[in-house]
This record gives sequence, structure tokens and C-alpha cells, in this order.
Amino acid sequence: MGSTTPSGGSYTELAERFAPVFARIAEGALERELGRTLPFEQVGWLKEAGFGRIRVPAEYGGFGASVETLVRLLVGLSAADSSVGHLLRSHFAFVETISLQDEAFRARWFGRVVDGVIFGNAATERSGNALGTVATRLVPADGGWLLTGEKYYTTGTIFADYVAVMASPEGKQSRLYAIAPTRHAGVEIRDDWDGFGQQMTGTGTAVFREVPIPAEDAVPRTESTTHEPAFLQLMLLSVLAGIGQAVVRDASALVAKRTRTFSTGSGQLFREDPLILNLVGQLAAKSFAAESSVLAAARELDAALALGPDASAEDRYARGAVAVDLAQVAVPPLVIDAAQQLFDTAGASAVSRGKALDRHWRNARTVATHNPVAFKARGLGDWFVNRVSPVALHSIGEATATTA
Repeated sequence: MGSTTPSGGSYTELAERFAPVFARIAEGALERELGRTLPFEQVGWLKEAGFGRIRVPAEYGGFGASVETLVRLLVGLSAADSSVGHLLRSHFAFVETISLQDEAFRARWFGRVVDGVIFGNAATERSGNALGTVATRLVPADGGWLLTGEKYYTTGTIFADYVAVMASPEGKQSRLYAIAPTRHAGVEIRDDWDGFGQQMTGTGTAVFREVPIPAEDAVPRTESTTHEPAFLQLMLLSVLAGIGQAVVRDASALVAKRTRTFSTGSGQLFREDPLILNLVGQLAAKSFAAESSVLAAARELDAALALGPDASAEDRYARGAVAVDLAQVAVPPLVIDAAQQLFDTAGASAVSRGKALDRHWRNARTVATHNPVAFKARGLGDWFVNRVSPVALHSIGEATATTA
């Protein structure tokens, strides 16, 4: 769908290509927040510009960019609108999965990504499934499958052309990614996400009723999907870093134009008051530290992927996963604190609903709830003390009760 052939995968080239699109997206972000308007049009702009093919290898018509380059671009997009950055997480994660399949699969699906196809996600079930299993089923039919089940937290799917659905073959507990077309009559997507943040991500319920899936479009989910958990988490950290940038941007603009002050202050304009400038400096430092951590983790994931499939599982998984987990522990407090401290740079007018400055805290807090920090910190401790590798496959489900 892009109007030009990809010229390369460097950050400089791609940032120049997408900067005008990011600017257009930023222009309406506040209005979409106030009206809870889903960014269908904005996703269309990104598709038209070829944003979805950033990680598609050049030989298939993509930009062949590194993970670090993708992360830097996602930070910029999320600074413009964190919901738009977030809703593309599942798309980029499935592009990584495509890269690990056979040549026929890669050629088929990379070609569609280059044409503008966007992927959504349908992995999590709201309740009832035991940890490590899913209730969504694939029943054999006509040499392929019929997909039936219900998912929640299906971020981005309402904007997508296809959705990667976590399902199990009838009578088995193994898990597959079934690639389902979102426009099929048997697919129902509901915008029923009730979280207080990231409200325009299209997160909510997806229902599948006997949706035909060709046999070749059901991909086993095994440890061969190497970096999947770390990559998924890194996408969220990119969104957090973008929110940090937005906090600094909005705080700076607020302070620069403010003329009212307090009798208990210095009597100076806020943009000249050393106490207020100190606060803005603290916000900027926290945002810088957050983004630096995320980019460092991205470089480590690139290095882990460069080792190739012949490297040991410990080398392939642990290097990138540990770096991303370190960032997951470090980054959320920095961005959440900055989003809250933003209000210390101004007076009561900053809490006006019309400004919606609270969205930065709400959005950061919402993104940070994914993959709880307590579990990540425990895993890191186990790695550094006992050299136990992070869990390679993640899932969510009902815990088994234990007795004392």
C-alpha cells in the first residue's frame, strides 16, 4: 500500500518517512481522548505509509529494520498517541512469528504485510481456562479447522485484517496460533474494554464461531518462537517511553505559556522560576532514563537474535529476555512518577478535564500492569543468583489451589 519502494531500514530514513504521519496523529490525540474516538483513520494513515512492514525483511519487500529501530519509532508514535502505539503491538509480534516459519509461510504472509495487512491478538481468556491451557478449540474440518471460542484483552484486533488466535486442537492441550480473518461472518469484535487508561486501543472481547482456518495457517506455539515474550513486553515498554516523552512535552508547553503565579512563590513567570524549572528537569531526566533503558534492552534483543538458531537456548533466550525484564522493572516507576509529577509544575487549572493531562498517568499505569513487576523482579533474582533462565513461554489462566 505504500507509495514508494522501501529505501532502507535505518532509523534516520524511517524517522523521516514517518514523522509527518506521527505529527498528524498527534494533532487529534486530545480530541480522540475526550470523545473516546477509536483511531481507525490514523491506523489507515500508518498502513498507507508502510509502517506495518518495518521488520519485514528487505527480500520480501519490507524495510528490514532492527528491533532497536522499530522501538525508537514506536516511542515516537506513542508520544504522539500512546493508544495508537499500543494497538500495533500484536501486529509486530506476529511479524516476528512469521519470520520463524518455513519459506512458503513467510512468502505468503510477509507479502500480505507488505500490502498493508495488520494483525490483531486473541490469546487471553477471561476465566475458566487452567494455567497453560486455552478453552478456544480447533475442530478438524475439510482438511483444515473450524475455530470456536471467546477471548478478551484482544488489543488492536478491531483495527486488524487478521487476528492470531491462541487455540488448542480438539482433545489436545497443545496450543496453536490460528490466523483468522477479522471480517468473517463468524467473528464478532466488541469494543468493551473498561480500563481507565489506553481506552482507544480497541481492547475487548472477540468471539469466534466456527471460523474456517486452513491447515497451513495454524502455527504451533513452541519454544521455537524464541523471543516472543521478551518482544511483546518490549513493545509495551516502548509505549511507556513514549508516554514519558509526552509528559515532558506537555509540561514544557504548560510552563512556557503560564502567566499566573502564587503569592507563596517567587513572583516570577513559571518559565523563569528555578523551582518550576527544576521540576521540569526532573521529568525530563526520568523520561530520558526510561527511554535509554528501553533502547538498551532493544539492542540486547537484537544481539540475541543475531546469535541464530544454532546457539544454545540459554544464549538465545536469556540475553534478550533478561535485558527486557530489567527494563520492565526499571521503566514503569520512572514514567508513572513523571506523569504524576507533571501536575506539580502548574496550578489547579492543570486538572481541567479539557486538558486531559491525567491521561498520561492513567495510560502509563495501565500499560505497566502487564506482566507484573513483582514476578519479573523475582525471575531476575533467580537468574543472577542461580542462573535459572526466564520462562520461555508465558500464559495466563486459573491457578491450582495448594494445601498446606
